[in-house]
Amino acid sequence: MADKMSVLFDATKCTACQACSVACKQWNSLPAQKTKLTGSYQTHQDFSPQTWTFITFHEVFENNKNQWFFRKKQCMHCDEAACLKSCNFGAIYHNPQGFVVIDHDKCVGCGYCVTNCTFNVPRVNPATNKAYKCTGCPDRVANGMAPACVQTCQPEALVYGPRDKIMALARKRFEQIKPLYPKASLYDAPDLDGINFTYILQREPEFYGLPAKPHVPYSIGIWKHFIRPFGAVAIAGSLLMTTLSYVKTRNYKAHSADDDKTHGGDTNG
Repeated sequence: MADKMSVLFDATKCTACQACSVACKQWNSLPAQKTKLTGSYQTHQDFSPQTWTFITFHEVFENNKNQWFFRKKQCMHCDEAACLKSCNFGAIYHNPQGFVVIDHDKCVGCGYCVTNCTFNVPRVNPATNKAYKCTGCPDRVANGMAPACVQTCQPEALVYGPRDKIMALARKRFEQIKPLYPKASLYDAPDLDGINFTYILQREPEFYGLPAKPHVPYSIGIWKHFIRPFGAVAIAGSLLMTTLSYVKTRNYKAHSADDDKTHGGDTNG
């Protein structure tokens, strides 16, 4: 069994060079998309089937100066993954390194993963009718290499390794930066049994658009344990009633035809 691996993103070291986004596209053969600036230097505003990671820019004027706060956005690769739990076709799974992967041979593009993802990450490509997101570079990590985004990060804002070592490093770095950033947070989502992209952030999670206490939507439990099972029964019942109705109608028509023949024979006699 392979060790569970994780990535640490340290926002205090990120320079927003966006090399991670470029490396992701290059390694995964993702086409470029036309983008535009919207009030800052941020070029991508959201995920797409062709964009799996990008850097967000948060500009704040405090203490008589402008300050920039950056965050790398991608799939968080949750241990308790809402996308996996909501998939009805077994198309989403954890690979041996702990990353959440979509099997496109099984994916039907239903969009349940999009609707239920805790962090609103996957996107369905209408051209292929498949869902896409960051994969964690399984072809690389299975061969002992770091994900492409980590490999290209020069300031070491991204670090890859066994989860226990990554978490130890995260706690150490967090203690070091806490005096400099009183609002700093270590974001590891304990309610999801952890995430394989842990963040060290200079501000509180909500500042970056992250849920303070991320969890699997309660609606998934209701859907999986109540609505879907009874829905399947209802569908089966509906099909059965339709079949019985068809058989009954066919028998009725057959009997009516026989009666007509019999009645017609008596009249002609």
